[in-house]
Amino acid sequence: MELNIESQKQEFLTICRASIQREGLEDMLEWMGKADFFTAPASTHYHGAYAGGLCQHSIDVYQYAKKMSFILDKEPSEESLAIATLFHDVCKVNLYKVDKRNQKINGEWKEVPYYVIDEKFHFGGHGSKSVFLIQQFMKLTTEEAAAINCHMGFSDGNPNAVRDVGNAYHQYHLAWLVHMADEAATFLMER
Repeated sequence: MELNIESQKQEFLTICRASIQREGLEDMLEWMGKADFFTAPASTHYHGAYAGGLCQHSIDVYQYAKKMSFILDKEPSEESLAIATLFHDVCKVNLYKVDKRNQKINGEWKEVPYYVIDEKFHFGGHGSKSVFLIQQFMKLTTEEAAAINCHMGFSDGNPNAVRDVGNAYHQYHLAWLVHMADEAATFLMER
């Protein structure tokens, strides 16, 4: 898939700056720009496995959450919704690298690029790593941290996930919303 990465980056930055007034935002955006957030894939092959896929996925999750938030008893603030959705996958910054493999195309073997995981910073689970990285720049509310930490639902490898994640969704409706928006973006829009 071919994206206009610069245009997408500007869309992401515009949403952030319009929605988030949190101290540390500009430092975080600077870090993300120096890292590969705007050019990284969202995964190696599941969804958004192309340059710019991570940024596009983050925007997609934000847009789905905005559309779905009306079903909650109390809608989250625009700032909390933007932080939890746009930054839920920052754990994937500097996570992937391009490698090469042989693939048969039209009867001929050709060397093609593909993404592989090249983890340099191991830190707990997917969600907890994102929470940790964000908090290097911005203070999160408890609800935002729970939403980011639990966005993978019951599939983050935590043996207590059924109890812990279920309780988080019950207590923090933003957590459930981010999870559902992430699933919708992944399986309905990006496949």
